[in-house]
Amino acid sequence: MDTKVETEKTVLDTLKLLVAGGVLLGGVVGYYSYPDVPVVVRALGVMVALAIAVVIALQSVQGQALWRFVQGSRVEMRKVVWPTREEAIQTTIAVLVFALIMGVFFWLLDLFLLWFTRFLTGQGG
Repeated sequence: MDTKVETEKTVLDTLKLLVAGGVLLGGVVGYYSYPDVPVVVRALGVMVALAIAVVIALQSVQGQALWRFVQGSRVEMRKVVWPTREEAIQTTIAVLVFALIMGVFFWLLDLFLLWFTRFLTGQGG
């Protein structure tokens, strides 16, 4: 008997997700179906459809699990020790300098290999 109840919940959740997808798809189709309507109104229609679709999707088991995941992610984001502005700038400069050095290195390596290949094949003159 429990199996049947779980199956019905699964079917109902699937139906909710399909309805949410249909609402979102309807908003997008509506956006492109009415080119004479101002873009602002059409974009607002898509945003309303998106909001309705999210509300419907959050009613499903999968939507609730996603919401719990998002909430947990926000908690974990607060625990992260973010670098200071100075540390971020120093790290960015170090990465850019390293990328520049490696770019020059590979450019010189390419020139050498081109010269060496021409030397071996007799095309270098």
